[in-house]
Amino acid sequence: MIIGDGAATGGAEAIKDVTSASFRVDVIAESARQPVLVDFWAPWCGPCKQLAPVLEKVVQSTQGKVRLVKMNIDEHPQIAGQLGIKSIPAVIAFQRGQPVDGFMGALPEGQIKNFIERLIGPLTGAADDLIAEAEAALTAGENEAAAETFAAALQEDEANAKALGGLVRALVALGDLEQARAALAQTPKGSENDPAITAAKAAIEIAEQSGNLGETAELEAKVQANPADNQARLDLALAFNAQGKREDATDQLIAIIKRDRNWNDDGARKQLVQFFEAWGPMDEDTISARRKLSAALFS
Repeated sequence: MIIGDGAATGGAEAIKDVTSASFRVDVIAESARQPVLVDFWAPWCGPCKQLAPVLEKVVQSTQGKVRLVKMNIDEHPQIAGQLGIKSIPAVIAFQRGQPVDGFMGALPEGQIKNFIERLIGPLTGAADDLIAEAEAALTAGENEAAAETFAAALQEDEANAKALGGLVRALVALGDLEQARAALAQTPKGSENDPAITAAKAAIEIAEQSGNLGETAELEAKVQANPADNQARLDLALAFNAQGKREDATDQLIAIIKRDRNWNDDGARKQLVQFFEAWGPMDEDTISARRKLSAALFS
């Protein structure tokens, strides 16, 4: 929790203590620029202690669109009395100098988000913005920057499966499989089947499969010498994928499927599906490869 002493530290995102004397400036005047939430609390109030970190987290996720101030009613009872507050915790929202909404009790995070969205509209959250930035960096091949940004998103929301899955994929792209496995082991309970975690698992498995394949030249020579060498084709597909040559990887697997659908217990199709999981269901390469797979299976 960030506590100021009457002068905000960290700009509009800072969380301040407010007094009866500073209420007109910190709440009434400030609410002309943005919504201000006043958290009325007291040190002896157990539910207040439960509410505080959740409320602060949601407010900070608005990236300065909402201000939060905290008023200890034991030290400053006048404002709470004037507003008719008889039970705490109580949170009152001020806009344009007037109280416009409020709630009482230690609400869960989802209900607090809904409360704030009534004031400012839908919340994307700092973590969501960081994840979008990290995904763009990963797509551009800026793997170290992507890993750092995914990690920053996890600091904002430690249970965010998209951020964790993205971090794992970025670490795989950096070739740090040990750290990728360690990160994946931190998957929150209940998120094991989240698509982002599934993609992360697939990325690690594919990297492990292709780890000892080396350069593609030898494998390409094998395939050219014997086009029916399905194992060489599958290994070549893994090697191409490791180099980011997804279309080439797809084409090698499609060639196996066309030649012998049942080879290695439908291994080529299964490998292609694992690529889809790692690339993501809406990735352009996944969509293109699905079309090729469909044509190979049903034409």
